[in-house]
Amino acid sequence: MMTHLSFKHLLIWGSAVFCSLQASAIKNPVDYASTLVGTQSKFELSTGNTYPATALPWGMNFWTPQTGKMGDGWAYTYNADKIRGFKQTHQPSPWMNDYGQFSIMPIVGEAVFDQDKRASWFSHKAEIAKPYYYKVYLADHDITTELVPTERAAMFRFTFPETNNSYVVIDAFDKGSYVKVMPEKNQIIGYTTRNSGGVPENFKNYFVIKFDKPFTFTSAVKDNEILTNEKEVQCNHAGAIIGFATKKGEIVHARVASSFISPEQAELNLKELGNNSFDQLVAEGRNIWNREMSKLEVEDDNIDNLRTFYSCLYRSMLFPRSFYEIDAKGQVVHYSPYNGKVLPGYMFTDTGFWDTFRCLFPFLNLMYPSMNQKMQEGLVNAYKESGFLPEWASPGHRDCMVGNNSASVVADAYIKGLRGYDIETLWEALKHDANAHLPKTASGRVAYEAYNKYGYVPTNIGVGQNVARTLEYAYNDWTIYTLGKKLGKPASEIDIYKQRALNYQNVYNPERKLMVGKDDKGVFNPKFNAVDWSGEFCEGNSWHWSFCVFHDPQGLINLMGGKKEFNIMMDSVFVIPSNLGMKSRGVIHEMREMQVMNMGQYAHGNQPIQHMVYLYNYSGEPWKAQQRTREIMNKLYTAAPDGYCGDEDNGQTSAWYVFSALGFYPVCPGTDQYVLGTPLFKSVKLHLENGKTVTINANNNSMDNFYVKDMKVNGKMYSHNYLTHDQLMKGANIQYQMSPVPNKQRGTNEKDAPYSLSFE
Repeated sequence: MMTHLSFKHLLIWGSAVFCSLQASAIKNPVDYASTLVGTQSKFELSTGNTYPATALPWGMNFWTPQTGKMGDGWAYTYNADKIRGFKQTHQPSPWMNDYGQFSIMPIVGEAVFDQDKRASWFSHKAEIAKPYYYKVYLADHDITTELVPTERAAMFRFTFPETNNSYVVIDAFDKGSYVKVMPEKNQIIGYTTRNSGGVPENFKNYFVIKFDKPFTFTSAVKDNEILTNEKEVQCNHAGAIIGFATKKGEIVHARVASSFISPEQAELNLKELGNNSFDQLVAEGRNIWNREMSKLEVEDDNIDNLRTFYSCLYRSMLFPRSFYEIDAKGQVVHYSPYNGKVLPGYMFTDTGFWDTFRCLFPFLNLMYPSMNQKMQEGLVNAYKESGFLPEWASPGHRDCMVGNNSASVVADAYIKGLRGYDIETLWEALKHDANAHLPKTASGRVAYEAYNKYGYVPTNIGVGQNVARTLEYAYNDWTIYTLGKKLGKPASEIDIYKQRALNYQNVYNPERKLMVGKDDKGVFNPKFNAVDWSGEFCEGNSWHWSFCVFHDPQGLINLMGGKKEFNIMMDSVFVIPSNLGMKSRGVIHEMREMQVMNMGQYAHGNQPIQHMVYLYNYSGEPWKAQQRTREIMNKLYTAAPDGYCGDEDNGQTSAWYVFSALGFYPVCPGTDQYVLGTPLFKSVKLHLENGKTVTINANNNSMDNFYVKDMKVNGKMYSHNYLTHDQLMKGANIQYQMSPVPNKQRGTNEKDAPYSLSFE
């Protein structure tokens, strides 16, 4: 068995990695990815609101060092000084917080449980944070901690100093937990129930921890009281401390796994580690990430662009997380976060469709369709188990955000060619959820009765964010219509959704040329101010939401008076000072993030406006989309701890960068089109699951040469402002000629514009 690396070996390994970064980026893309991007965040200002998730792609369990207090959504912040433990986490964001968490912390000296007393100073200079591996030096304890994950298990490697008082603290958190120390097996078992909502009454996360060194000290912990005579406790806040004498540099391993199903299933999940050594698991995890990341093969001279791209790609491959397990018979099973039963089949969770319908799920449909096929199977199960599709799942239904965007996620997958799951059940689910609401959740449609009656959600019926809901429901109706058309459903069944897809027009105010709320009498809000946040809108203002007509940009152009007027309105977003609207309500972090970026009212840190710059492709000025997308990529994204300009949001903001760096973006999921921007890299190869390859070359591409002079697809001049999914799936050779000045003739004809419902 391999032991820890010597300093000499570390130098050799470090040199090898450096050479790999310089010469073999394509072979080892994970070496460019940092899990620390976005961690320099706080409640008042988000630069990602991420934590360094050490995990495998779409793994059930993530692991993170914990700097925050127990139960704090900000589990790890870059500016913190101390680590309190190493936490198994399922947290999608600090705003949703965590569930099923427990932590492990090695210490020396006195056997203490208190999270402040056991905490240790650390430095980022003595920290390695990779997707597949984490290492840090705990200065107060003179202990080096390393961890490596599998999908449902992990292995720790602790390097202790010489002392008779080496300990490991197991914290099962409060709100109801259980721990049992089994010294005869060098083992600890237990469960945690702590959650933030969205779970059945019988929810537990069962864990097992096995050490490779006998215990010389054992104690159970009951509500922070250390009980040396006890080995088993069940209480509000359970834990355990085990200990042993260690020599200088002695290594102790801990093998850890958990299950939402049972203690026995946790033992089964532990078998994921096999007989592998720690170093073998590290190598295997690195290979898995490299295998998946290498499907996007990027070449570029700018190492910062590569680091940002692959860090964003890493984040795009975490959520939705797996919530299924493999039983003793090798069958896929899951604990249902909806009804508390153990049932066959796939389940995924920890995603908000309000965020991820926009481009994360379209990204999966393009590059990882087999994963989304499983996710669609999971949605079938979610509907069967709860009667609704989730809109925000963590792990079950949660009451967060607006819209009925499960319709988009289902429709886009099928339109993009995914098959092998029960689409008829999902079709019934879409129709059901369009005309129902699950109380105390965001699932279904809030105020669907009013929306169906008036064609919009009025301002005076006691439901907020009414304009935002109207706009999203209209788009959601269009996705139901277009899926029904694809499925061959009769006009009598789907025409109502086509009609409702035009409901966005009902909240357009021609005097303001913007979306404005109105009451049930049809009177627009007389106190409307376009820069005012919230109220009629969700985490934004009218400038952000007025362009949220994904399915019919031409219809919106017509409403605004034509392309010239539309482009003036688009341009205005970047001109209106960013500090306007800051006093319209209590400041939320999204407001501050827009203000400090100095891009007018363009709020990329929040989702509603992220597609907007691509709309220039519909209005005859595609060069402006090229300019703005490159500006956003260069200014708002880096591979540093403050690398995002707002919440990363479960892969959505990362996927925006990944798509945009490739040079196209899915403005309207549910169509088969990707709208063009500007490629960031000199060369990209997309290795599709069907065996085909998309090659994208951008000649003369540079920081200054971001305009598209001309474009060829498969050797033929190409003037359209979009690519189709079918084009890409067949394999394509895309050739750009880049320029420092815009080509104002290319892509300006009517036939070059992407899809709009108005063209049907």
